[in-house]
Amino acid sequence: MQQFSNDNNNLPLSKFELMLKTNSVYFFDASEFEEIILFYIDNGKFSLAKKALKLGLTQHPSAIGLRLIKIEIFILDEKLDEAELALNELQKIEPSNEEIYIQRATILSKRGNHKEAIVSLQTALLFADEDSEILSMIGMEYLFLDDFDTARLNFVRCLDVEYDDYSSLYNIIYCFDMLDQHQEAIDYLKDYIDKKPFSEIAWHQLGRQHFTIENFNEALEAFDYAILIDDYFIGAHLEKAKTLEELKNYKEAIEFYHLTMELDTPTSFAYLRIGKCYEKLEQSNMAIEFYNKTVNEDPLLDKGWLALTEIFINNYNYQKALFYIKKALSIDEENNTYWQKLAEINLKLDLFEEASRAYLKCIELKDDRLEMYVAAVDVLHFLGDFNDAIKILHDAREKYKNHAEITYRLAGLYFLVQKENEGLFFLENSFKIDYEYYQVIKDIFPIVFDRSEVIDLEKKFNTSN
Repeated sequence: MQQFSNDNNNLPLSKFELMLKTNSVYFFDASEFEEIILFYIDNGKFSLAKKALKLGLTQHPSAIGLRLIKIEIFILDEKLDEAELALNELQKIEPSNEEIYIQRATILSKRGNHKEAIVSLQTALLFADEDSEILSMIGMEYLFLDDFDTARLNFVRCLDVEYDDYSSLYNIIYCFDMLDQHQEAIDYLKDYIDKKPFSEIAWHQLGRQHFTIENFNEALEAFDYAILIDDYFIGAHLEKAKTLEELKNYKEAIEFYHLTMELDTPTSFAYLRIGKCYEKLEQSNMAIEFYNKTVNEDPLLDKGWLALTEIFINNYNYQKALFYIKKALSIDEENNTYWQKLAEINLKLDLFEEASRAYLKCIELKDDRLEMYVAAVDVLHFLGDFNDAIKILHDAREKYKNHAEITYRLAGLYFLVQKENEGLFFLENSFKIDYEYYQVIKDIFPIVFDRSEVIDLEKKFNTSN
């Protein structure tokens, strides 16, 4: 248990903890119990909070503040029915207490009744001396309803009451972001900065908005102001480094990423970005060094393993690339991009069956791009699995019904499994869809398209057109 000194600020708390140690019973007034209980709640010591509440209600059974805290604990314990019953009793006693309507709104919100929660909070406003907290709660309820415009207006009202309420400022910008109103966000932030020019938070947010719409020079200037106001502002240093990357100032970006790690502990993100910068500078060895630092810092960051995969692919070291892409897949085995990389690496290593399984996994994971179907089919064709390839092409045809890359392959494969009628049917359709593609497909099925009946059909089609 934490020890406290006996100064005037924490005397009730020290006295209460002494009482628990000695099994004595001391008297506290209701406000002292509230102070003790809220301290324990704020510090996550719910068992002690409940002990203090129980004793407090024993000594002061009619204290409204303690009964409201009891309701708050009910809500924290998800005992919403008990909380609601207790609120109903309190409302009869003090119908003008704004805390009753705030707690009722919390219950309604937890039950998903956000519109009713807003009504309850608006009632609380009628009785409240301070509006800011309630307006913020109303804003959050509108966020739950995806009504970002109305939410924003409530957070703006919070800032009108308390101009340093950065939580509301962040929420205002979030609303602009969700509405894709980045220029409007920039205009709002500029107006805010005119009134509060030394707000590093506002300059930082302004830079992020400029970054989003690719105004990189303006973003850089905003981040510089944020750093000038607070040179320990890690977020601004980090965003400046990202902006320098976009401006292709890779060496300077590396310096600022290093600076973020001097200001705070190293992060896998900073290591990864430094590696990317070195890769852009064509310094592969340095890039690999920082990618290794990335995965050492956070072995579960699949993007680090992917970066190592890609750099070894670019260096034609497919064995190492294979090792690293398997690391990425062990973290996120549902990622289509990783399976596609695995397939491509296996092809480079002439591991065709493994490549086939990887492409089929991509399709299984709903990667229904035409190139995925075609790649899988071509590998199966190479392996001689003609019937499996035909099945996949028919699946692809449901999405790409009249596409030459599918119908020509169906024609060729049907000839290979000695189903001449089906082959001629799809070949004739293919000629109608894209006659020029015939020259491409001949290289994939050279034996098939040298057959006499195929040549005759091609001549017949060519003559009729």
